[in-house]
Amino acid sequence: MSRQTTSVDSSCLDLWREKNDRLVRQAKVAQNSDLTLRRRQVAQDALEGLRGLLHSLQGLPAAVPVLPLELTVICNFIILRASLAQGFTEDQAQDIQRGLERVLETQEQQGPRLEQGLRELWDSALRASCLLPELLSALHRLAGLQAALWLSADRLGDLALLLETLNDSQSGASEDLLLLLKTWSPPSEELDAPLTLQDAQGLKDVLLTAFAYRRGLQELITGNPDKALSSLHEVASGLCPRPVLVQVYTALGSCHRKMGNPQRALLYLVAALKEGSAWGPPLLEASRLYQQLGDTTAELESLELLVEALNVPYSSKSPQFLIEVELLLPPPDLASPLHCGTRSQAKHILASRCLQTGRAEDAAEHYLDLLALLLDSSEPRFSPPPSPPGPCMPEVFLEAAVALIQAGRAQDALTVCEELLSRTSSLLPKMSRLWEDARKGTKELPYCPLWVSATHLLQGQAWVQLGAQKVAISEFSRCLELLFRTTPEEKEQGAASNREQGCKSDVALQQLRAAALISRGLEWVASGQDTKALQDFLLGVQMCPGNGDTYFHLLQTLKRLDRRDEATALWWRLEAQTKGPQEDATWSLPLYLESYLSWIRPSDRDAFLEEFQTSLPKSCDL
Repeated sequence: MSRQTTSVDSSCLDLWREKNDRLVRQAKVAQNSDLTLRRRQVAQDALEGLRGLLHSLQGLPAAVPVLPLELTVICNFIILRASLAQGFTEDQAQDIQRGLERVLETQEQQGPRLEQGLRELWDSALRASCLLPELLSALHRLAGLQAALWLSADRLGDLALLLETLNDSQSGASEDLLLLLKTWSPPSEELDAPLTLQDAQGLKDVLLTAFAYRRGLQELITGNPDKALSSLHEVASGLCPRPVLVQVYTALGSCHRKMGNPQRALLYLVAALKEGSAWGPPLLEASRLYQQLGDTTAELESLELLVEALNVPYSSKSPQFLIEVELLLPPPDLASPLHCGTRSQAKHILASRCLQTGRAEDAAEHYLDLLALLLDSSEPRFSPPPSPPGPCMPEVFLEAAVALIQAGRAQDALTVCEELLSRTSSLLPKMSRLWEDARKGTKELPYCPLWVSATHLLQGQAWVQLGAQKVAISEFSRCLELLFRTTPEEKEQGAASNREQGCKSDVALQQLRAAALISRGLEWVASGQDTKALQDFLLGVQMCPGNGDTYFHLLQTLKRLDRRDEATALWWRLEAQTKGPQEDATWSLPLYLESYLSWIRPSDRDAFLEEFQTSLPKSCDL
């Protein structure tokens, strides 16, 4: 053992300890203060005091009598620094490493061990503690901080090996981290030990809660709600802070919803709403539950409350100067039921659900509010539709126009369409180059042609509603002109993500062409020009053979024109298409296009087909 270990002046040790204890008390006093700026300044002063004390201690050779205090100061410094910064940094890993190296210095094991990583240093330091039992308590406290740092960095393999060493178990004896955490038994703190901000047992409780939460949420996201339940129940039954408990109850509600237990799901969601002021996640999950139950009124009420909740700034509690559970949790994943998004995203969900459930007037108002909200923000980017939770800005404009037309507000719909065209017109000259780049897989797919074409389609429908038939036909023709310039994607080229988006845009392109041809054809029919209508319906059948509505409108037109043989042949084709295997709708259509297609879907289809069948000669009848 180094001679310096016996040469420490006890009066210096007492002074250092007294300073540590004073700084810890100062931090705890600041923790209980109601004045946010004042408490932070006091805590920052305490942090600087601990930094200076640690610098003094580590300026001297490592000494066994001083090491328990030195390791305690390192722990207090890391805890206060991480809590003030609300996160861990690489500097804290270096502080831990320096503490371990100081332990090994006292055992004259400094040399080659400095080349080792943190994991090897921990093995050596914990072996050294067998000869120095007075260090054991401080080392376990430092190990708790190392475990917190590794858990927050998702280094679960290193964490498991550290816990095995702490538990004095054989490597690989247990692969269950939760069990290893439960098995860890930190030594009791001595009554005369230097003051600490957080002891090893407190760190263990935080680690247990945080790891069980992370595991449960991951199981839920990956589609294993039954496995998620046990971990989430573990969290709820432990020392769980209220903000985390809100999230746990919400996740439990999501588990039970997915497992087909709506009543239990509802109980947990009510409990989540009672526990705290972070109402967004439980309200969004409640809307999903009511949608699953078919209770549209309750679903929309939940979404309205969600919009209001996200409009109120969330005042989280002031962080304690401790390592808390929240510090070790990852931010909510987009796929997580706890991700409720922004107010505009919630408003879009509400507006789109009103549109999908036939509440056109409410949908129109919500979309107008949404557009005002988005346009008041920074200039929106026009990009391909991202993954959930929402579409891109042009599609929001198109959905708004659809809602306004459905609500009988054609003039307002035209205003929205004109605004969208003014924002996309600059991209029109670049369309051919954009499609060429997309086919080569060098750039994102150009959705702009679809947006502009769809805008003209909706303008045509708005003019139909206003009774301006010629203007409507002109808009439908403009839509078709743009669509026929557009070249479908070559799916064998480009990256996989581009090929997938290409499939989606091809489907939308086909259906848009069918919608525009049917819409223009119906206007020709309304003006008594069945021959022109026939041309559009024939082209629709050729361009989009999977769209049954084009066949139906063509059949009606052939019957009106008394072209019975052609009508009969088409009826047989339509009948075979209906009875044959149906193609799966692999790609869902944008909401604005789904809504539009529902408008031009004939309501008397079945009755007409049945009547047409009865009019066939007996030899043709089934």
